[in-house]
Amino acid sequence: MSSTSSHKLSFIEKSGYAMGDAAANLVWRGALAYIAVFYTDTLGISAAAAATLLLLVRLSDGITDIIMGMIADRTTSRHGRFRPWILWSAPVLALFMVLAFTAPDISPAMKLVWAYFTYIGLTLAYTVNNVPYSALMGVMTPSHTERTVLSGYRFAGAFTGGVLVMSFTPDMVAYFGQGDDVKGYQQTFYVFAGLLVLLCGITFFTTKERVEPPKSSNGPSGFGEMFKSIGLMCIPLLAMSWFFVQRDLISGIAFTLIIGGTGFVLSKFIKKPESETTQSQRDLIDLLTNKPWLMILGLGLFTMFYNGIRFGTVAYYFTHYMGDASLGGKFFFATTVVSMFAAIIAGYLTTWLGKKALFAISLIVSGLFTCGIYFAKPEDVSLVFGLGVCAEFFAAFMPVLVFSMLGDAADYSEWKNGRRATGLLYSAGTFIQKMGGGFAGALVLLVLASYGYVGTDPETISQAKEGMVNLMSWIPAIFSFSALALLVVYPLNTQRMGEIESELQARRAAAAK
Repeated sequence: MSSTSSHKLSFIEKSGYAMGDAAANLVWRGALAYIAVFYTDTLGISAAAAATLLLLVRLSDGITDIIMGMIADRTTSRHGRFRPWILWSAPVLALFMVLAFTAPDISPAMKLVWAYFTYIGLTLAYTVNNVPYSALMGVMTPSHTERTVLSGYRFAGAFTGGVLVMSFTPDMVAYFGQGDDVKGYQQTFYVFAGLLVLLCGITFFTTKERVEPPKSSNGPSGFGEMFKSIGLMCIPLLAMSWFFVQRDLISGIAFTLIIGGTGFVLSKFIKKPESETTQSQRDLIDLLTNKPWLMILGLGLFTMFYNGIRFGTVAYYFTHYMGDASLGGKFFFATTVVSMFAAIIAGYLTTWLGKKALFAISLIVSGLFTCGIYFAKPEDVSLVFGLGVCAEFFAAFMPVLVFSMLGDAADYSEWKNGRRATGLLYSAGTFIQKMGGGFAGALVLLVLASYGYVGTDPETISQAKEGMVNLMSWIPAIFSFSALALLVVYPLNTQRMGEIESELQARRAAAAK
């Protein structure tokens, strides 16, 4: 075994890295699990308006992930390219987490404006924090197998942060608010905001960057041209949002035409000679022609739809269908505890089964258990918990594998093109979370809205219970099974990654002489 493959990270460094995603998931897996129900039931925004907000902000903000990835790749400091951003952004992220769960006493129209302002600020701050954090995993070790183990630690940390918020938020809101949910939510997130800053500091001080990009990656950045290219990519995303919200013939035709036109323009851009492109343009071309990365993007989106719909429905399902809001917190706790265990062992299971086989098992088995929830009645609490825990055990492998595979795509890009834009490639991680989470959250609210759901009207809540059951069962499972078809043609298996890793090791050794 080569020295590259045998490179190991210490337990302290892996655990310290995990704390960064524990911090991020106080926001992402935790706070945002409650943001929809906070908007509809506490802030007083309609389900349809909240759905549009979640979708538009997440999709448009996903573009900033690409920009942040390029900025992080070009950062130079004595602490590295990515670690400083984790520390600098933490206080801002903490601030917007508190503001997002603040309900000012203003008019309904201004409440919607407030929601857009705080949600945009929250997702932008998350981008600045989490894109460099994700990319850090790609430069802590050159070993693709050790990255999978590190990814497992990362998501164990992520699930830990998520369980703190998802499990204890209802009780903390009740404790701090004493019947006043507005006060309860705000004071609860003061606590989580302070913890977020502490955890980001631990990550900064316990980790180290080791993999440097090839020197040929240096050169003029060309950010102006990059922004033009990214601006072009915004157009189909906005068209997609319009079609998703309107769902009519006109928006469908417009979406089809815009996608076709954008594809034609991008094909011309990709074929530009290298001598006529800037460094930023070459990085973007490398990204768009990286077939493994594009497939990982698709896998990540499908699995984010799957997980996002399930967890976005939990608060509604247990509050209104099962009739006990406190069960939602207990369900989050039970599923997240099993997720932490599954994330830790995922990296080790890949050495036995390989990433593709483990991924396929997780998609099939988790999807089947999720479908089983459809048959549960309101009194079948144990059955719902049992099916949910089993489904989540296998679902927890999905993000671990996706983020590990992004590192493989970075290796593939360096092997194929002689360039390595780690931050840009890992920006897919937060893009997946935002776009997938945006669609998932919007889909939950749109399905509920189709049943006439209004959070403050008990009669409409009753008629929407069927939709809540569907959203907890077969609707998310569709996306799990869809991901399987894409996984079948994914080209980077264990043998191929071993060959790429060995060749890169030889190149780096020769360049160091």
